[in-house]
Amino acid sequence: MSVTRDNHPVQQTDLQSDQTEEPTVLQHGSLSFYVIQRGERMGVRVKDANAEALKHFRGLENFPFAESWRLVARFEPSDSARHISVPNVLGNVTSEESPGALAFEHEGKTYRLDVVHEAGTEDFFVIFGDSTNGNETYGGGRFLYASPPKDGRTVLDFNKAYNPPCVFTPHATCPLPPPQNRLQIRIEAGEKNYEHE
Repeated sequence: MSVTRDNHPVQQTDLQSDQTEEPTVLQHGSLSFYVIQRGERMGVRVKDANAEALKHFRGLENFPFAESWRLVARFEPSDSARHISVPNVLGNVTSEESPGALAFEHEGKTYRLDVVHEAGTEDFFVIFGDSTNGNETYGGGRFLYASPPKDGRTVLDFNKAYNPPCVFTPHATCPLPPPQNRLQIRIEAGEKNYEHE
């Protein structure tokens, strides 16, 4: 059984990592694999379409949809090129470009979340933690996307908050919320923790 790229057999090929807009994905039977880059470290991520974890996947559980967690946020742009430190589960810290923060109101208080740019999308990527982490939701925080602001505002819909891959496998390299994105409130919206077999 040969290794293929875009359904064509290959014996040699240049590989683009997941830090590019179009990483090179190779296939071998039920396996697909590609190069990942985390800081100065490189690795190979392997996915198996016939994995036992997929066969026994029990589905995701979400909090009930809550309109109150679909919030208009004010974009606070950075004055100049700014980077923030983002830790990950490997114990590394990367420097990520941050165009600014999204500020929102909840029960009379203002909260801010620094956003980062992610390759392949114009949307803002938000890595956040809240007081449900470790109980109802994954202890390492959750992810959320927000559209680029129009007239200085965008929508933060926490009903669309989702788990990082680390909730499903110990072999992922998920970023964790930077300290300033760990909110001291309970965000009872979006995906709950995934309960393994």
